[in-house]
Amino acid sequence: MDQSSIDALRAQDIAPLGHFINGRFQDGETGARHQVLSPINGQPLALIAEGTPADVEAAVRAARIAFENGRWSRMAPADRKKVMLKLADLIEARALEIAVLGVRDNGTEITMAYKAEVLSAAATFRYYAEAIDKTYGQIAPTSDDVLGLVHHAPVGVVGAIVPWNFPLMIGSWKIAPALAAGNSVVLKPAESASLSLLKIAELASEAGVPDGVFNVVTGRGSVVGEALALSMDVDILVFTGSGVTGRRLLEYSAQSNLKRCYLELGGKSPNIVFADAPDLAEAAKVSAAGIFRNSGQVCVAGSRLLVQQEIYEDFVSEISGHAEKYRVGDPLDLNSQIGAVHSLPELEANLDFVTKAEAEGAERRTGGTRILTETGGYYMAPTVMAGVKETDNLFQNEVFGPVLAVTPFKDEDEAIRLANDTVYGLAGGVWTSNLSRAHRMVAGIRAGVVHVNTYGGADLTVPLGGVRQSGNGHDKSLHALDKYFDLKTAWIKL
Repeated sequence: MDQSSIDALRAQDIAPLGHFINGRFQDGETGARHQVLSPINGQPLALIAEGTPADVEAAVRAARIAFENGRWSRMAPADRKKVMLKLADLIEARALEIAVLGVRDNGTEITMAYKAEVLSAAATFRYYAEAIDKTYGQIAPTSDDVLGLVHHAPVGVVGAIVPWNFPLMIGSWKIAPALAAGNSVVLKPAESASLSLLKIAELASEAGVPDGVFNVVTGRGSVVGEALALSMDVDILVFTGSGVTGRRLLEYSAQSNLKRCYLELGGKSPNIVFADAPDLAEAAKVSAAGIFRNSGQVCVAGSRLLVQQEIYEDFVSEISGHAEKYRVGDPLDLNSQIGAVHSLPELEANLDFVTKAEAEGAERRTGGTRILTETGGYYMAPTVMAGVKETDNLFQNEVFGPVLAVTPFKDEDEAIRLANDTVYGLAGGVWTSNLSRAHRMVAGIRAGVVHVNTYGGADLTVPLGGVRQSGNGHDKSLHALDKYFDLKTAWIKL
C-alpha cells in the first residue's frame, strides 16, 4: 500500500449505482438516486439508487425463489465452501481498491480501513467457509426403538441492515455465516456508506454465488429498512445500529410475520484503570486508541474512562497528551492517524455533547472543536472531558465520536457500580496486575466483552454481542451460525 496507488484510486470517478438484485445491478422502481457526500471534503461523491418498498420486495422475491429452488440452500456444504473461499480471494486481490472506495464514503483512516474492513472481510468469509462443512447435527439419547435426529436447516431469507462506521466488516459478520448456512440474503447498507458492499455483491456473483442468493438494496432506513423489516417473506432480521431503530424493528416484526430479530445496539463502554495496572503508560496509549481511532465511531469504543483516584491526575494528563499528538486529517493520506467524522450531523452532535458536558461541570482538558474547516470535510479534535459525574449526559449516553468521559473511582466496588450504571452492556476493559481482581471484574461488569490489560482486538474466534440495551445478537465465532439455522427434529420409530 503506497500513497501514489491510493491517490490514483481516489481520482477515479464513481458511476451511478443501482441495486444489486438477482445477480445484476438494476435501477429501482422510480429510477431516483440519492447523492452521497464524502466526509473527506463535504463534496458530492456518488449517486446510488433510492430504494422503495417495491425494490425491497423484488429483492426478497429473488431471494425466496433462489432459496426454494435449492441452487444454494441444497448445495453441498463443501461446494458452498469453495465459492466462499473464491470470494475471499477476490476481495483480497482488490483489497486496496475496495478500501479506498469505502474510505471515500465513510471517512475511516485508510490504514484501519485496509485491515479492519477489507482484510477482515476476507478473513470472515474464509472462517465461515471453512466452518460450514464441519458443522454437525446431533443424535438424541433415545430408547433403542427410536432414532431422534436434530438437523440444522437454513432459515430461508435473511434481512440484514448494517451501519456506516464499518460497513464491510460488520456486513461480512452477517453475510458470511448466513450464506455459509445456506440462506439467501437481502442486505440494506447505510445510505451514506454503500459503495464497498455493492462491490462485494458484484464479487460474490463473480465467485459463483448464484443469482438471487445475495442481494443489496440501497436507500434510506426509513423506507428500505422499514420495508425489509415489515416484509412477510423475510425469515430473520439482523441489525447493527441505534437503539431507537432497534426498537422500531421489533415493532415491525410484531406487525408482520414475527420474524426473529437479532440486534446489536451500541454501548457506553467502561474502561477501568486501577493503580496497580502493569504498565500505566501502555494503558494510556491503548486506551487513547480505544476511543479516538476512527474518530470514536466504534460500537465497543472505551468511551467512559474510570481511573482510580491515586493515579487520576497523572493518567488524565497522559491520555490527554496522546490525544493531542494524534494526526487528524485526510483519511486517504497515509500520514493521518485519525480520519473524518462521517457526516456533518454527526459532527454537530459530537460538539453538542461537549457543550452540554461543560454546562454540567465537566472540564475540557483537550479538543472539543471542529478542525480543518478549510477542507470542507468533517473533522474533530480528539477530546478529553475530565470530572464527568455518573449523572451527566456524557456519562450515560453514547456519543459515537472522539469524546472521552473521565471519572475517578475509589475502589473495586465503586468501579463495578460505575461501570454498570448505564442502560448499556456491550464491552468494557480492566487494567490491573491482580489476577483475582481481574476475574472479579470480568464477572462483575455486565457486558458481552470484557478486555483485560488491553482494549479492542478480539478476533473471529470469540463472539461479539451485548446485554441489556446493547442488544441480543452475537456476531463472530461459531456461535454466530446458530441464528442462521433452524433446529429440525426427526423422530423415527424403528
